[in-house]
Amino acid sequence: MVLMTTLKEVMNDMIEEKSKIMVVDDDHEIREVISVLLSNEDFDIIEAESGEEALKLLAANIDLIILDVMMPGMSGYQVSRMIRERSNVPILFLTARTQNSDLVLGYSSGGDDYLAKPFSYPELIARVKGLLRRYTVYQGKQIPKRKSEYIEWNGLRVDCCRNMAWKYGKELELTSTEYRILRLLLAHPKQIFSAQNIYERVWEKPFFSTDNNSVMVFIRKLRDKIEDDSRHPIHLVTVWGKGYRIE
Repeated sequence: MVLMTTLKEVMNDMIEEKSKIMVVDDDHEIREVISVLLSNEDFDIIEAESGEEALKLLAANIDLIILDVMMPGMSGYQVSRMIRERSNVPILFLTARTQNSDLVLGYSSGGDDYLAKPFSYPELIARVKGLLRRYTVYQGKQIPKRKSEYIEWNGLRVDCCRNMAWKYGKELELTSTEYRILRLLLAHPKQIFSAQNIYERVWEKPFFSTDNNSVMVFIRKLRDKIEDDSRHPIHLVTVWGKGYRIE
């Protein structure tokens, strides 16, 4: 009887709430197509036709934002930067601009992933589910409550169960991607990870040469949060020609 009760409690802890996704695009047809497609996958959808409307609708219970880059008024990059002042919710950019400089700008403004237009429906679903899987684990929504497990090194600390991080006892405000990079490196101090190693283990996708810029952007953002002087890092260092490591 005790075992049955325990299993029941664990299962209740693991029940997922329906994920809520905001779709932001000034093109009504694109919003409608994405909304119908994701609704068929059992997601709750909120639509916004502009960046200004998206910011008004932004709430704590939104699990993912699909954000068009080129919109009248506020661009997707501007909206993303303002969202990051209030939330770490994952952001998937929709963009027809796929030059390296555009992708770097997107990641620098707070985006977590991007999807080039025109996109295939299976790829959209795969990107959405991948981001949600990483985010819900990061938020602790799919993990049964259990004793915390910590990784500590040189003043940095992560809680692998509650997905939290600290520097000298002060909690760090990290996005899910930043947290996963820090946890990976902190679990293997002084081990060098190439950009490809990091990308494939954190993004969980095959690595292409253009993805090197994506890793560089997130390394820079992470340094801004864990280093006293990100220009002269002492925790997260670059090993030229090889990759990155935690000292």
